[in-house]
Amino acid sequence: MSGRRPHVFTIPAGIGFTEALAARLLDETAGDPLALAGYRVLLPTRRACRALQEAFLRRSEGRPLLLPRLEPLGDIDADELILAGGDEAGGEGLDFDLPPAIAPLRRQLLLTRAIIAAAPNFGSRPLVVDQAARLAAELAQLLDQMATERVGFAGLSEIAGDNAEHWQRTVDFLKILSVTWPTMLAIEGAMDPAERRNRLLAAEAERLKRRPPKTPLIAAGSTGSIPATAELLAVIAGLPKGRVVLPGLDREADEASWAAIEEDPVHPQHAMALLLKRFGLVPAEVAEWPVAGLAMPPPSRRRLINEALRPAATTAAWGELVQGVKGDIDPQKAELALRGIERIDCPTAEEEAGVIALHLRQALEIPGQRAALVTPDRLLARRVAGELRRWNIEIDDSAGRPLAATPPAVFLRLTAALIAEQAAPATLLALLKHPLAAAGEAPSRCRRLARRLERDLLRGPRPRRGLGILAGASGTSSEVRALLRHMAKAAEDLTGAMEGPAALPRDLLAAHIAFAQALAASDTERGEVRLWSGEAGEALAEFLAELSEALADVPPIEGRRWPALLDSLMGGRVLRPRFGRHPRLAIWGPLEARLQSADLVILGGLNEGSWPQPVPVDPWFSRPMRKSLGLASPERRIGLAAHDFAQAWCSAPRLVLTRALRVEGAPTVPSRWLLRLDSLLRLLKIEPESLHRGVWLGWQAELDRPASVRPARPPAPCPSVAVRPQRLSVTEIETWIRNPYAIYARRVLDLDPLDPIDADASAADRGNFIHDALEKFVKEFPGALPADSVSRLLELGRHAFGEALDRPAVRAFWWPRFERIADWFVAREMERRPHLAASLAEATGELEVRLPGCRPFTLRAKADRIDRLAGGNLVILDYKTGGIPSMSQVTNGYAPQLPLEAAMARQGAFAGLDAASTAELAYWRLRGGRAVAEICPVREDPMILAAAALERLHRLIAAYEDPGMPYLPVPDPDYLPAFDRYDHLSRRNEWVVGPL
Repeated sequence: MSGRRPHVFTIPAGIGFTEALAARLLDETAGDPLALAGYRVLLPTRRACRALQEAFLRRSEGRPLLLPRLEPLGDIDADELILAGGDEAGGEGLDFDLPPAIAPLRRQLLLTRAIIAAAPNFGSRPLVVDQAARLAAELAQLLDQMATERVGFAGLSEIAGDNAEHWQRTVDFLKILSVTWPTMLAIEGAMDPAERRNRLLAAEAERLKRRPPKTPLIAAGSTGSIPATAELLAVIAGLPKGRVVLPGLDREADEASWAAIEEDPVHPQHAMALLLKRFGLVPAEVAEWPVAGLAMPPPSRRRLINEALRPAATTAAWGELVQGVKGDIDPQKAELALRGIERIDCPTAEEEAGVIALHLRQALEIPGQRAALVTPDRLLARRVAGELRRWNIEIDDSAGRPLAATPPAVFLRLTAALIAEQAAPATLLALLKHPLAAAGEAPSRCRRLARRLERDLLRGPRPRRGLGILAGASGTSSEVRALLRHMAKAAEDLTGAMEGPAALPRDLLAAHIAFAQALAASDTERGEVRLWSGEAGEALAEFLAELSEALADVPPIEGRRWPALLDSLMGGRVLRPRFGRHPRLAIWGPLEARLQSADLVILGGLNEGSWPQPVPVDPWFSRPMRKSLGLASPERRIGLAAHDFAQAWCSAPRLVLTRALRVEGAPTVPSRWLLRLDSLLRLLKIEPESLHRGVWLGWQAELDRPASVRPARPPAPCPSVAVRPQRLSVTEIETWIRNPYAIYARRVLDLDPLDPIDADASAADRGNFIHDALEKFVKEFPGALPADSVSRLLELGRHAFGEALDRPAVRAFWWPRFERIADWFVAREMERRPHLAASLAEATGELEVRLPGCRPFTLRAKADRIDRLAGGNLVILDYKTGGIPSMSQVTNGYAPQLPLEAAMARQGAFAGLDAASTAELAYWRLRGGRAVAEICPVREDPMILAAAALERLHRLIAAYEDPGMPYLPVPDPDYLPAFDRYDHLSRRNEWVVGPL
């Protein structure tokens, strides 16, 4: 066979690869439905095998057909090889009887153990198990990479001495793989998957050389990027009945370009250049796969992209195109090549997804047309799938979706997080509101009880931790407590295991599954039925079964790390739905698209960092170390991505290129391939902008744009006079002036804003704590102050802050501020007390206002502090821990609190205080920062302000006694309220004019 010319073919880019392969094999068998069964076809992936099956079905038009034996090179199996070779497979010296490949989860857990054992040698702090598991996943990838490229660990010690100390420490750490791991594998009686694949491919190559098959053997679609695969392809190419079919080989590349391609790892033809070198061929010696009758784009399109992506060292040849020396691509041919191609640069990634979905939806209007999105951007793929659901279209996404994001897996992860976080409110509610949660009740009742639990116990500051403690809390219904007791009972085993110092992971898993099933059980269905049903439930059950087996002898771990360990082990799993997807639409990754075609192909996410993705930073080896070891250049990935791009460029009569100008608010850079194409087109006097089709952006925008817009008007409720409030506080009078709608919502509709879930102590809480401490201090020491006043005030402050002091933020930030406020406050009191006759803290009072034709109105007040001076006049103080009103707001009547309190004091409305005039109004601004505090007196005459405020209140009362007077939100935009807790109810964003 050594003197025989290799049988190597190529299917040019632009012809559907699987379609051409199926068409030729059907021609060879002359329509004999049984002849194909004797063929054996090796393809890169199982997805490619399915694509070829579908191509055969389309070409045969439904006639009965026995398909060839289709085998994936990327997931080769020993049994398939033995069956393929018959009795010949067991020849002397051929090793098909290999140990099984170690399960990925088992390998990750074993490496986790090895990392934890080795960690003390590399740092003072031991690794926790979930961190070690994530590091183990990276080590497993390194094992596969080195096995794939047939690089051993023997050379590590030789290269370590020539590099920096941290690289030497890395090499020492990798002894886990070179020394510890082989022993572990031997004990397991297993092999690494990549090494096993290499051995099987090598054994198959040797078998084929010894006993060439008597029936056709075809290896198609592989570029030979894996050395073991390349060797097998070389053997197949030399067989009498063997053929190798390459995808999209550039047979027209000149000698200088081909030589540069061999040295340029980022070129799309680099992998095939190395493969042809192994075959001993040049591109011109590779024949085109003989097939006729298939539609394809004009050849000039293929030439254009090959020219645009030529090696950087030979781009001087572009000048020959412009000068007309080389006629492969001229402006006229370039324009022909661009027919059927359009480009859309979208402002955002969301609009890009919408435009792509619109293209795919339009394709369905053409009978029989097939369309596909090709992109490596998983987020873009998910967005497009979501956009298509507006038309009830479920699209086939070849990459699937992460198992961890499916509903059953989310439910399982929430059950673990609930125990680890001791029933944190957000996690508890997320779990109880999950569709799978029932806790022995009807799911709808469980959801209703969860809402009751939220309102009664979980709004505001976090309650005490633990399901058992929550179940005994007062303030909610017996049904809610019964639900919590049921959950606490079901979680006893898991809680005990996770709260203990150490637990066996397998026991943790068993307790976890039991708790999840108990919580998923409804009043009519068992938890197992609800939790493990459907594709996602089945996939999760398979994962957990594999995990249980992998955890068989894993030593104890810290129980509270179980949720993080589970997440790290589940991280790489993907769910690919088997049914229910659209037959004519698909989302392909670049590798899947390499061998497939459609009538419309959309290349999405064409930005640097997305397509191509950046070269990953190798955490294990520097570039010189990689070269010394014989590892391939990291840039080879870009070359393979470029090949996929070039294949997709020619894969459809109609091609759409899309990218987003901004992603997550950050500007993007066009893909290097787009930039190269733009540069070449400009040299050919063709403006790249001629490809842009902005009309699709307009159509996409129209999807959610209403036919007409009727401007919204602010709400103007006019409730009956009988239900309008007759009793308000002085602070509510300010709200009544600035935002009457808030008074309507609170006092007419009786709506109280809900506190946030698991709320931290807010600025309002801080103010309440400080007010409470100062109030008690003034009441406890109305006269002369003791010598230890500061310490007494601090003690009152500790009582006022209470449990909030256990929160780190309060202890670190608020308490030091209060300490400074206490020093300042006591110093001011020492200065003021000799001039005071009495001090009242939190003085309460009521004033009844009777106006002709109006219902009686009661004005209430609770003054922070009122001091009586020795002369009989009053000083009214207001403590402010936040902002204070401006003096213009006070004088103009928009901050009437203190003036109204002065008016009430003048009429003796405060309990325990005789009627008297007010000599001073002042705000005490208590910050506690660098500027600890300041006294801000109101400069105007207090009694004049009091009379004006009372007069304005009279007008306000009279106005709202009119049935036609509406409660408008923010009637004067120049005086917006400082806080508006009812803003969302007034739907202000829908009617406001100007900045929000």
